[in-house]
Amino acid sequence: MAHALGPTVERPWLIEGPDDGPPIVFVHGALMSHSVWRPQLDTLRGRVRCLAVDLPSHGVLVDERFTLERGVATVRAAIDAAGGRAVVVGLSLGGYVAMALAGRHPDAVRGLVIAGCTREPARLSRVVFLVYALALRLVPQRPLRAVVDRLLRRHYGPTVGAAITSGGYHPRGGGLGVRAIVGGRFRERLLRYGGPILAINGTHDLVFHLGARRFLAGVPNVSWLEIRGANHLSNVDHPAEFGAAVEAFISALPD
Repeated sequence: MAHALGPTVERPWLIEGPDDGPPIVFVHGALMSHSVWRPQLDTLRGRVRCLAVDLPSHGVLVDERFTLERGVATVRAAIDAAGGRAVVVGLSLGGYVAMALAGRHPDAVRGLVIAGCTREPARLSRVVFLVYALALRLVPQRPLRAVVDRLLRRHYGPTVGAAITSGGYHPRGGGLGVRAIVGGRFRERLLRYGGPILAINGTHDLVFHLGARRFLAGVPNVSWLEIRGANHLSNVDHPAEFGAAVEAFISALPD
């Protein structure tokens, strides 16, 4: 069994689980870091090899400016470290990075799980993404971090709240990340990928839940799971259901 290792700048991902387990690479959303995946790491690390990545402008890569290219390169490096092929699980911004990666390197992605990112950041939706990105970059950072910390710990409890935020908050990095995906055509990347896809949405995450059918229409090899009562952080709102869905997805993948 591999020991848990903290991420470093040279290797900006945390590794947990058996060396010979099937690899999963987890990619976090804007503001957060690898630590948002703590519920899944605790559940799955006994059976699979988990790599939880820090994207540029987040976590240990906070000083590296986010671009979609750099995000894809970071996740690809984690996949290469895991043996060159892995299931990739992306949440929010991490889901868009995962789609871009899968479209560019389909042979490296055994299966793709995307959560909270089933809306194209283009056309009318472009405005929503741009406003969100601008707010993250302009709002004073220290007060925002304090508010987010208080809300998450109140909502999830002090133990879980502390665990999922142990990698810190990165509002400016999140703003850079969201801005970088605006105007992207991510459905096209899913079509280029062509492999097995599981899309997950919380029913209370209205922006992405309501856009899912249109976003996924015509995409081959895709299944869609709605987690009732979950919000944007569906992996934390209902970690057991999220983790079970990922495991079921993996078990159905061809070798």
